[in-house]
Amino acid sequence: MMRLMVGNQRGGVGKTTTALSLARSFADRGLRTLLVDADPQGSISSVLKLRPEHYLADFLLKRLHLRDCVVNVREGLDVLCGGRTTTDAEQQVTSVVARERLFEDVFTNFDEVYDAVLIDVAPSISLMQACAMVYARNFLIPVAMDSLSVSGAGASLFYASTISRACRVSIKPIALLPTIVNKRIGLTEVVMNMIHALGEQNGIPTIGPIRTDTTVGKAHRAHQFLADFDPKSKAHEDYELVANQLLEFFQVPLKQVENEAAQTANSLP
Repeated sequence: MMRLMVGNQRGGVGKTTTALSLARSFADRGLRTLLVDADPQGSISSVLKLRPEHYLADFLLKRLHLRDCVVNVREGLDVLCGGRTTTDAEQQVTSVVARERLFEDVFTNFDEVYDAVLIDVAPSISLMQACAMVYARNFLIPVAMDSLSVSGAGASLFYASTISRACRVSIKPIALLPTIVNKRIGLTEVVMNMIHALGEQNGIPTIGPIRTDTTVGKAHRAHQFLADFDPKSKAHEDYELVANQLLEFFQVPLKQVENEAAQTANSLP
């Protein structure tokens, strides 16, 4: 099973777009995928214009069955939405013993249901982010083309190291992902060098990049995935390549995934 948190302590780095695009890519490849929005801003439900009956907070606190909380947005892809109630849930579990293992306690009951779980977290240090790290054990860091994004990535690495020691689990930053990349802008080369330097210092590869693309904003305003709004867009093409790189990292054979996707398509009525 593939578990992956997507996060950066800096906002505006394409974090939600990355989570949405990768979740869609995995589902299109035949993986049963769950996308969890652990950000109180509820960006995923806003982008996809979802109005679920129950949210992440209901799943965590009321211990409702996962199937009653998720929204199926397409074949093989479920979304567990977040929102303002996520902050309330975080406050209520602050005093709970081993609170950082909350996600691990509730989500592992459904490991057999999904092949991949992606978690989008808030761009700030929070209990929900700690819970996501402990459960996923792997995280991807999108980094936009500004120095503050690189600093945010460094802060994420430090926080992951802190949580690893405190909870005695191995939390692995699997890659840095440059986003919103426009090579015609002079600052881009400077920031890319900073990203590579950060990766080398911490033994983390840099994958991607994701090119800047106005289609992303248009797709969000249309409440669609990039793959549906414009499958020929630069950003969508880049995310498809990143999805393949991640599948290789998690040792999911591409041919096997493609065969599973074909079998799924053939079995549909």
